[in-house]
Amino acid sequence: MSSSPILIVDDEPTNLAILRNILGPDYPLIFATNGQDALDLAKKQKPVMVLLDIQMPEMSGYEVCKRLRSQPETENIPVIFVTTLAEVSDETTGLQIGGVDYLTKPVVPALVRARVRNHLSLVRNTQLEKSYRDAIYMLGEAGHYNDTDTGTHIWRMAAMAQALARSAGWDDEACHLIELAAPMHDTGKIGIPNAILRKPGPLDANEWKIMKTHTVIGYDILHKSDAPVFCLAADIALHHHEKWDGSGYPEGLVGQAIPEVARIVAVADVFDALTMKRPYKDAWPVEQAMQSLHNDAGTHLEPRMVDLFESILPKILEIKTNWDEHGTQTR
Repeated sequence: MSSSPILIVDDEPTNLAILRNILGPDYPLIFATNGQDALDLAKKQKPVMVLLDIQMPEMSGYEVCKRLRSQPETENIPVIFVTTLAEVSDETTGLQIGGVDYLTKPVVPALVRARVRNHLSLVRNTQLEKSYRDAIYMLGEAGHYNDTDTGTHIWRMAAMAQALARSAGWDDEACHLIELAAPMHDTGKIGIPNAILRKPGPLDANEWKIMKTHTVIGYDILHKSDAPVFCLAADIALHHHEKWDGSGYPEGLVGQAIPEVARIVAVADVFDALTMKRPYKDAWPVEQAMQSLHNDAGTHLEPRMVDLFESILPKILEIKTNWDEHGTQTR
């Protein structure tokens, strides 16, 4: 049972009683008999859903729904209209102003329960997606906590990786996952001492050996979840420093033995790093960065991925511009 109540709004006590009998055994309920009380309760109690009559005095259910949608604290609460208005035009109006469903009176108890259950399931899925995104954001930021000059690099690079994955034939769901997973590639850096991460000069042999362990640390953190996004992120974290010719780390994988997701992220990561300004270097021109990618094709990077990346360069530059100017990706 959800701790947040369902708000039921109707000016007829009999209708409230009917819905109480149908839903009361399974959900916490609160009630309002007019539009203004409904708006006040919605703002105060944050109900998980509103079942809303349309024909009420002073303020109609349509108006209540419009006002709920106009306030940031209530705009995402799903509204199901429950009404005697049974014309298609009435239902269309209700859905156009923001209702998620439409039930006609007299209500059928089994149908009410099914609709409520289904929409609450959608709410939970939405909340879970937000939780994933929050966790991903925090892990991405954690990996670069001691890198003070990356800015939006990890998010911009992830958007570029998504575009490259699509060009490589990945389906929509897989492309969505790579965009979520790619920012976590350096999660393992949270296990590297600050003295190494922040060292102003070159690392010595022992320090470099420690630095390389961030790939394994990241994998060890991320692979503990069997959620697809974290499984993909674990593969990226472990293999994003492998090189096409086998000279990378931690496993020295060669060519196709490197997971494709890591080969995709490597190209996007290198290009974005080259074309961004850092304290120790200016941003490279796009032409120079692309020449560097071609120079690395066959050694560091997969040649096919470099060619695909160049073929979608206008999209890549659009992503870069939108992230640089607005902090968003153009889809």
